Amino acid sequence: MANILHLQQFATQVRRDILRMVHAVNSGHPGGSLGAADFVTALYQHIMSYKNSTFEMKGKNEDVFYLSNGHVSPLFYSVLARSGFFEISELKTFRKINSRLQGHPTTAEGLPGIRISSGSLGQGLSVAIGHAQAKKLDNDNHLVYTLHGDGELDEGQIWEAALYAGAKKVDNLIATVDYNKQQIDGSIAEVMDLGDLAAKWKAFGWLVFEMNGNDMSSIIDTMETAKFNTGKGMPIVVLMHTQMGAGVDFMVGTHHWHGMAPNDAQLERALNQLPETFGDY
Repeated sequence: MANILHLQQFATQVRRDILRMVHAVNSGHPGGSLGAADFVTALYQHIMSYKNSTFEMKGKNEDVFYLSNGHVSPLFYSVLARSGFFEISELKTFRKINSRLQGHPTTAEGLPGIRISSGSLGQGLSVAIGHAQAKKLDNDNHLVYTLHGDGELDEGQIWEAALYAGAKKVDNLIATVDYNKQQIDGSIAEVMDLGDLAAKWKAFGWLVFEMNGNDMSSIIDTMETAKFNTGKGMPIVVLMHTQMGAGVDFMVGTHHWHGMAPNDAQLERALNQLPETFGDY
């Protein structure tokens, strides 16, 4: 059974990490990172079964996760570090020269937990489908998870992959869309209206669930339901309704913080809203 309070406190600490990381180098993407912090926390602290001390790329006999919208790397790095993949102190090196924690995750640095370079949007779903099919060939019953931005759905490769997965019944895959309705240039409605997103995925042969991605109980309940429905002949997508910048009052719900770091005063104001729970790095 999920310890909701522990997960909430973990996500709060992750949000502190995100803000401090992007502030330290005046570079990075805090908005989407803050918005998806609850989900990625739940994934690594409750939903998935994985090995952290013996990381290997193939990921046999464990669940695997692909971050497709790689610009939310500060979120991913924080959760990986605090889940035991590497030392938490390494978060201090974010986006610095010779760091393994570059602005977009890459495999060249050999950072545990990273299985794909995800600087270019749209590619993660294709890779995840391939890994899901490989698990079937290996008689591995574990699952493949992905996270995508809603702006990323403007990429045609997403829909090619979606069509393929539905046609080939890739039913050991759970994709999640961070549906915050914001992207770097403005709102989704202004840039490229996605219309009835659930109907689109259903038309491609996917089983669709929706959840509040900033409510830990909703995340746990929905993801457990999604897991229960794997293996039934359909890939699964979860439309995760979030607020960009969630957790910080002046960042929430706007695209302006998609790729802008807080200054000193803004950092202090933000951190005052997020009590330290597991210790800063």
